[in-house]
Amino acid sequence: MFKLSSFTKGLGVAALVFISLSSHAAIKQTKGSFEDKFRQLDEVLPTPNVYRNAAGEPGHEYWQQKVDYKINVTLDEAKRRLTASQDITYTNNSPDTLKYLWIQLDQNKFKDDSMSALTTTFGGIGNRGPATQGASGDKPARLSLSALRRQQFVEDVELGYEISKVADSRGNALEHVIVGTLMRVDLPKALRPKQSTKFTIDFAFNIVEEDAVSARAGYEHFPDDANEGGNDIFLLAQWFPRLAAYTDYEAWTNKEFIGRGEFTLEFGDYEVNITVPADHIVSSTGKLTNASKVLTSTQRKRLKQAEKAERPVFIVTEEEALENEKAGTDKMKTWRFSAKNVRDFAWASSRKFMWDAKGYQQGGDEQPLVMAMSFYPKEGGDLWKKYSTESVIHTMEVYSRFSFDYPYPVAQSVNGPVGGMEYPMITFNGPRTELRDDGSRTYSLAEKRFLIGVVIHEIGHIYFPMIVNSDERQWTWMDEGLNSFLDGVAGREWDPTIPWGVEPRDITSYMKSNTQVPIMTQSDSVLRLGPNAYTKPAAALNILRETILGRELFDFAFKEFSQRWMFKRPTPSDFFRTMEEASGVDLDWFWRGWFYSTDHVDISLDHVYKLRLDTKDPDIDFARQRETEMDKPKSLTDERNQAEGIELWVNKNSDIKDYYDENDRWTVTNKDRNSYKSFVDKLDPWEKRVFERAVKEDKNYYVLDFSNKGGLVMPIILELEFEDGSKDNMYIPAEIWRRSPKAVSKLIVTEKDKVLKSVTVDPRWETADVDVENNHYPRRIIPSRIETYKSKPRSGRVYQDLMFESTTELKTDDEDNKESETQQNESE
Repeated sequence: MFKLSSFTKGLGVAALVFISLSSHAAIKQTKGSFEDKFRQLDEVLPTPNVYRNAAGEPGHEYWQQKVDYKINVTLDEAKRRLTASQDITYTNNSPDTLKYLWIQLDQNKFKDDSMSALTTTFGGIGNRGPATQGASGDKPARLSLSALRRQQFVEDVELGYEISKVADSRGNALEHVIVGTLMRVDLPKALRPKQSTKFTIDFAFNIVEEDAVSARAGYEHFPDDANEGGNDIFLLAQWFPRLAAYTDYEAWTNKEFIGRGEFTLEFGDYEVNITVPADHIVSSTGKLTNASKVLTSTQRKRLKQAEKAERPVFIVTEEEALENEKAGTDKMKTWRFSAKNVRDFAWASSRKFMWDAKGYQQGGDEQPLVMAMSFYPKEGGDLWKKYSTESVIHTMEVYSRFSFDYPYPVAQSVNGPVGGMEYPMITFNGPRTELRDDGSRTYSLAEKRFLIGVVIHEIGHIYFPMIVNSDERQWTWMDEGLNSFLDGVAGREWDPTIPWGVEPRDITSYMKSNTQVPIMTQSDSVLRLGPNAYTKPAAALNILRETILGRELFDFAFKEFSQRWMFKRPTPSDFFRTMEEASGVDLDWFWRGWFYSTDHVDISLDHVYKLRLDTKDPDIDFARQRETEMDKPKSLTDERNQAEGIELWVNKNSDIKDYYDENDRWTVTNKDRNSYKSFVDKLDPWEKRVFERAVKEDKNYYVLDFSNKGGLVMPIILELEFEDGSKDNMYIPAEIWRRSPKAVSKLIVTEKDKVLKSVTVDPRWETADVDVENNHYPRRIIPSRIETYKSKPRSGRVYQDLMFESTTELKTDDEDNKESETQQNESE
């Protein structure tokens, strides 16, 4: 492999990328059909360099940019519009000189002429948002009401950024070009390494209605609240123009924001002043720095009490929130937040929020106290009161064991229209209760599971990728997969009966499907994001931890990766290399199979042969062979001839019988005995000793034939059941497939009294084997179910009795409402 020397010092990103791509010689198998499933990943992974070394850790010249923001933003509740001005300080820590900067304009995704809008297919696979379905045969195309709602909202509301100013620190206008969801700002003077530049952007935009457009942020309207005109919850994320990342592996990460692949950003410090209606409660990234201006003395006392409380303390009670949402106000109030070393900034605002908090005493020197807090309207009900903040704390307790102490002062869960989304120190989570006729609020088991699961998952994202800063636009699995794995660990420590979706069995249907693509596929090209970026990598890591490495090796390596890349930007190669380097185990076959291919696991146990060692003694071996022959089923013809009394010809003519009629082919002769004696006499002493012991012990020899039907090599895990009722487990490492990846045989030897009855491959379903039925030998009868059903009458207007239906009276609205209420009561 090509090695970089000191001459690379000072080389720019483009040069290093070229070296990385050109340093791998092509390796190609041109003879036979052999496929090396254990080929090393060196030819695929980028060449280690001074920025990222071969061990998977930041190199001695690792760098990343720094971007600081000072933002003043005002929420116009009536117009549902944000207006803001931001001062940006960009520090160039790279070895490159930059002539321009790229800025992400995520709100432009919602423009009707955006790439996202123009490339959304009708009825296509992998679309994000309201469902559509293409026509098929006589079946009409289908357009959901949600899709119509989105279409109408985009038509009615001017969306996207209005950029009114881009200027340097002296107020001079800067040349800039908007390219879809990106903006290039041309610098008046090239920015050299270690230099900083300051500039200002003034902007505004109309906030999207999240329920209408299926966004990651936006507002939700509550028309039935007591306040005239109703109330809103505002979730503001990806709301300000943000610097695109400039990296050592890609230079500018300026891919268009289509909606699927999220983002990667630079760390920096934020000072944000948020001006909202005076009766709003604000939850935000960062630490509130003017609590005395925006909170009452009672609220501040409650916050202090919450620091050491056993259970969450209400800072804003339900009664106070209900009273607050009855009427709006024309007055405004500014909340000031400061956030250090974060890669993004999000916030939420509403007069509907109740607010509870509980201190998480994690100890340590950096951040001994973290305030876990939840913000939610009355619609959250007891579900949120009981579980949201407690789930936040549970997540930090578990994740910190596997990575690092939570480094920020707050961790927040906010209820709103977004089902689940994460930003530094703040998460948006959607589950709610249902209002009943008697005024009570209840929730289903599914909704309870959803809330606990989504809070754990989204708070977990503050670790990955908000701190371990992977590139979501390029590799969704690096944050979703790693985080789904850990939220499965945390979730099962909360309640293992909840289906966390990270078990190997949870991914088998996807792995054998035709819509599977490699995990390493760029985010926007993935056909089915959920199983590809969440479930499959999570299940893979679960298998790596529980089955291949074991918990001790895996946990050490995973924590090493987390701490190496805390507040830095890892790539997949850094993860793969760290896990191997820290565990001391070659895992290239695992990464290649699980992350770079669409192979699936299907190991079939095709045959089991029971073998007995020949003694070479003809008096013993020939008798065994005769017994084997006699045990075969008798010829049906011979059996029926005998039953009919048909006498054999040789018996009717006994005078012509000879030696062979009295002696079969297994008759032992002295020549056979002499050959046996000669064989024994020619053995060396050690050979004779080994042979005689084997004959004496007369052990059972079993040969098991396996075929790899799915292509993905994995360990072969066996459960051996014996006739005496005992069971043994056997673990055969995946390396058994190294030179024969399609089929292998394995010899298993047991004591004479341990007679094998059956064999099961992967009895605990540890490896994501897609067909467990070919794992049994002998094959088992497959258990299943059958249910009866009543045939439905044929449908379609041609089968309707329109003659009768035309005499039906038209119902009034009152009658319709009364009937709906009756049906609802009956269903309850």
